[in-house]
Amino acid sequence: MTDVATPEHTTKLAAAFAAEKKAIDMVALDLRGLSAYTDFFVICQGNTERQAKAIHDGVHLGMKQVGGMLPRRVEGVTEARWILMDYLDVVVHVFTPETRGFYRLDQLWGEVPKLALDPDELTALATQTTSV
Repeated sequence: MTDVATPEHTTKLAAAFAAEKKAIDMVALDLRGLSAYTDFFVICQGNTERQAKAIHDGVHLGMKQVGGMLPRRVEGVTEARWILMDYLDVVVHVFTPETRGFYRLDQLWGEVPKLALDPDELTALATQTTSV
C-alpha cells in the first residue's frame, strides 16, 4: 500500500479499526498548520472503560498488522477513561462519555476543518486491510 504513509490515510485507517470495535461519535480534526506535533486528531468514545480498552486494542493491533505501525507513545490504558495513542502524524483519543464531556477536546480546537469519515469507506478499508 503506497498511501499508508499519508496522514489522511493513517487517520482513516485508525478510524476504521476504531469503528470495527463500535467506537461512537468519531471525528477527525485536521490540525495541519495549527499544531506543530501532529496533523490529525481522531477522537472517539466507547460506552464503558472496557469498550474504550477494546477500541484501543483494535486500533493498536490493526495498525501494527498493516505496515507495522506502532504508536510512539500510549497513555491511559490502565484507567481506560482517556486513552491517547500517538502515531506522530495522527493522535488517536479514545474516551468514555463522561471523560470526553469533561475535557471537551472536540471544542478545544474550535472550528478546525474535519476530515470526512464515511462509515462505508471505513468498513471497506478495515475489511480490505485485514484480509491482506
